[in-house]
Amino acid sequence: METLRALPAEAWLRPTVAPRWSVRDVAAHLLDGDLRNLAAHRDEHLFRPEGMEVSSYADVVSLINSLNATGVAYAARLSTRLLVDLLELTGQWVSEFIQSLDPMAPALFPVAWAGENESKNWMDTGREYTERWHHQMQIRDAVGAALLLDDEWYEPLLWFSVRALPRTYADFSAAEGTTMVLQIRESAMAWSLVREADHWSLQEGAAPNPAATVQVTRDDAWRLFFNVYGRDAAASVLTIEGDRALASHFVHARSVMAEPRP
Repeated sequence: METLRALPAEAWLRPTVAPRWSVRDVAAHLLDGDLRNLAAHRDEHLFRPEGMEVSSYADVVSLINSLNATGVAYAARLSTRLLVDLLELTGQWVSEFIQSLDPMAPALFPVAWAGENESKNWMDTGREYTERWHHQMQIRDAVGAALLLDDEWYEPLLWFSVRALPRTYADFSAAEGTTMVLQIRESAMAWSLVREADHWSLQEGAAPNPAATVQVTRDDAWRLFFNVYGRDAAASVLTIEGDRALASHFVHARSVMAEPRP
């Protein structure tokens, strides 16, 4: 709220790393997300555009893209002051609602980018955190505000985001026991992706003797997970040791419901 309220008029029109969205559009999307969240989860009001079928992952992405576009388009009639005032209000409502939830109860929707068919509320709350974090970063990046890369904000972001990796590698063939380590540079944050008999599992920490290791900076990691980079740009920011095919597949990871950029 402090960052948004301090923006001069021209800053609201600056482009962000989100394709086709200005700072104003990202703020509008956050407002729309709050309202949709409360309507669906708190008030049990589910909306789907007439005639739109949802039977696959691609269908869900199309539905979300449609809802996002119409939500941002509606907000064009709101002043920036109204956007910020409403965001402050809906943010309080969402916070109060999330605190009322049983973290272990089933969530209304599964976190599909993590490959889950059913999710607990704690995981859906984590997804909500990543949503707010990366959109706030898009705004901060565009206006030159301080980025949220301190451990307090960044560690929970990565702790949830890396849960996209088992789904990312689901169709990648490897021998049982094959391990890839993801290391965030200049930090102790690391995870190991291990091939089990019929799936990939994610473990905290760096396993010994991995087949491949991927190193990436804090700033580049969020940009990759949240669809800022296309495949070539993503590949250019990775430091790879060991099996390049195994490590290079990391460029497909996305912790958001969006089609990866080419």
